[in-house]
Amino acid sequence: MENKELRSRISKAIAKEFETSEELFEPNAKLITTLRLDSLSLIELVILVEEQTGVIIGENDIKQIKTFKELYEFVESRME
Repeated sequence: MENKELRSRISKAIAKEFETSEELFEPNAKLITTLRLDSLSLIELVILVEEQTGVIIGENDIKQIKTFKELYEFVESRME
C-alpha cells in the first residue's frame, strides 16, 4: 500500500469514527486538540488505527505521537 493511500485510509476512518472532517487533519495539527480526545477516546484512536493497518501502537509509542504527521510516519515505518 502506498503512503498516500495509507494516509487516506487512516484519515477517512478517523474522520468517520470521530465525526469530523478530514480537512482538519493538517500534518502538524495536534491529534488530541483536533479530535478533542480524552484518555478513553485516545485508546479508541489507537484501536482504530491498529484495525485499519495491522500496526500495533504501544503505550510508549502513543505518548510520543502528537501530530497527524507523526501518526502517519509511525505507521508507515512499521509497515516497511
